[in-house]
Amino acid sequence: MASIARVHAPAGNRAVLITTLAIPLTGWTVHALSLHRKLAAARRDPLTGLLGRDGYTAKARQITARYGDSSLVVVVDLDHFKDVNDGPGGHAAGDRVLAVTAQRLTAWAGGHGAVGRLGGDEFALAVRIAPARRLLRLAQLYALLAQPVEADDGVLVDTAASIGAASPDAIGTNDLELLQRAADAAMYEGKHTGRAVLAGPQHAAVPSINGRRAGRPGTHSLGRAA
Repeated sequence: MASIARVHAPAGNRAVLITTLAIPLTGWTVHALSLHRKLAAARRDPLTGLLGRDGYTAKARQITARYGDSSLVVVVDLDHFKDVNDGPGGHAAGDRVLAVTAQRLTAWAGGHGAVGRLGGDEFALAVRIAPARRLLRLAQLYALLAQPVEADDGVLVDTAASIGAASPDAIGTNDLELLQRAADAAMYEGKHTGRAVLAGPQHAAVPSINGRRAGRPGTHSLGRAA
């Protein structure tokens, strides 16, 4: 009955009612926008600004589903990162290396790629790359990540990374979890070899926990992988 009374109320009263209703609606809009910003921020890693695991997973799945055999899932581990943290520059130098690595990965992936920090010095990417260009692009990524990083005190910190990659045509699926598992196993196979490794079907069969090779540090503590 209240709603009917408002419809037939005089014009002046209706204006008052509309204004009264608009105030709480405006408040809820502001609250919703604020909540949206907080949720978006929560999907980002605070140190590097990269997507967190959930945000990366969502975007990476879109890329593999859309581009199929032209998509590539890449797993990156920084080599000897503990030595950087334990070195003269300490954790500040380590944080700088992580931040610069994130910038380099983002530049390499381009505006339409997905780049996430899975934790520690572990990163994952999903990108669109034509099969004929995969080896060249992965070699470029390796060279990019091998460039020294200038720490805040001006000292150059030597860096290197191990890289594994998996594609739907090689693994036989565009399921992100299986692709990431295979990329992770390929990355481990190529550890400290100076080259990126493209995964084959055998890498997808490696036992895993949370989508990562069984035995990797921290597999018991991370949530479900992509």
